[in-house]
Amino acid sequence: MFDSLSEKLDKAMHVLRGHGQITEINVAETTKEIRRALLDADVNFKIAKEFTNKVKEKAIGQNVLTTLQPGQLLTKIVKDELTELMGGEAEGVELQGSPAVILMSGLQGSGKTTFSGKLANYLKSKKTKNPLLVACDVYRPAAIDQLHVVGEQVGVAVYSDKEEKDPVKLAKAGVAHARQNGHNVVIIDTAGRLAVDEQMMTEIANIRDAVTPGETLFVVDAMTGQDAVNTAKAFNDVLDFDGVVLTKLDGDTRGGAAISIRSVVDKPIKFIGTGEKMDAIDVFYPSRMADRILGMGDVVSLVERAQEQFDEEQARKIQKKIAKNRFGFDDFLSQIQQIKKMGSMKDLIGMLPGAGKALKGMDIDDDAFKHIEAIIHSMTPEERSNPSILDARRKKRIAGGSGTSIQEVNQLLKQFNQMSKMMKMMQGGGGKKMMQMMQQMKP
Repeated sequence: MFDSLSEKLDKAMHVLRGHGQITEINVAETTKEIRRALLDADVNFKIAKEFTNKVKEKAIGQNVLTTLQPGQLLTKIVKDELTELMGGEAEGVELQGSPAVILMSGLQGSGKTTFSGKLANYLKSKKTKNPLLVACDVYRPAAIDQLHVVGEQVGVAVYSDKEEKDPVKLAKAGVAHARQNGHNVVIIDTAGRLAVDEQMMTEIANIRDAVTPGETLFVVDAMTGQDAVNTAKAFNDVLDFDGVVLTKLDGDTRGGAAISIRSVVDKPIKFIGTGEKMDAIDVFYPSRMADRILGMGDVVSLVERAQEQFDEEQARKIQKKIAKNRFGFDDFLSQIQQIKKMGSMKDLIGMLPGAGKALKGMDIDDDAFKHIEAIIHSMTPEERSNPSILDARRKKRIAGGSGTSIQEVNQLLKQFNQMSKMMKMMQGGGGKKMMQMMQQMKP
């Protein structure tokens, strides 16, 4: 996500490195490169020009503190302006009414139906929410089936009626069904088209008037760049929607939509889709996104994802096992499962500061743990709980059963033993020894 833009912005900032102060000449050269980077990312020309003018205006005449270099100061100015351009503050979904109704809109292929499921799953995780998905696409029977599949995946009920061909009646019936069956949130998945047309706009406007949703969200494929912004404007002119959802931000997107859509429609980006899995949904934080665009990572989001998967009771059990030297491969496997639930490995690593540049060109496989899991699953329960009994004969059997080599089995055992010692030291307060061990573990 934003790899190309991040690289070009980094090169633009490089112009100021080595300079002792910010001058009109060197800042003009830098902002010219920034504008070029934004245009290459498919940001609207007018917005790119206004953005760089603001950056230039704020940068010229700034006194560079002794603790900062000109490049660092300009990076902060660019980060602040990017944050402001993308909305400033995060804005979550408003759940008003009983039930609260959320109307989804967007073109066909934008990921609207899948995102409806993701949003239902997200709201369901808030414990007090019991969402209902309503299928209002009367033109594609496959869309109704798809919503049922999505609902089944996330454990959320779906209301549909293939005999009813009036989407307005379907939406009203869905809301009535929610009231009768204790659903406090209704997410209405409407029909999409291949292009904006009058019939589509009239239909969704009629649904909105009939069910008066607390939130109308416009779902747009971030990979369509400036076209996404133009489509959003067309929808907003008719619907006056409340917020934008950007899907497919995990793909090879240039980022122009994320950066400029707020300025064009004056509506916040509320959510982003970051992958194919049903939990790949994030609230959009402009400041965190600006950090990621500038290669600063997003440690806050990484910690939040970890906390969502953190099981306090499980952690206590593992602590006791570590203290008694009983930490085994079953416990190791459970830790791997928690990490996998946090999202794709590429996305997680991308949240670490500087990781994008360090991993440029590398293909990070989401199945990075696959061979480790295969090795562990090839062990007997006794071997998993007591790895010290693994002799040459057992290792050979495990390698054959997991489709790996004895060297890979040995490598896993070595890493497991190092990790076990490290965890024991952390419990015992042996910070100095742990740092020494980490140095030894470096390849």
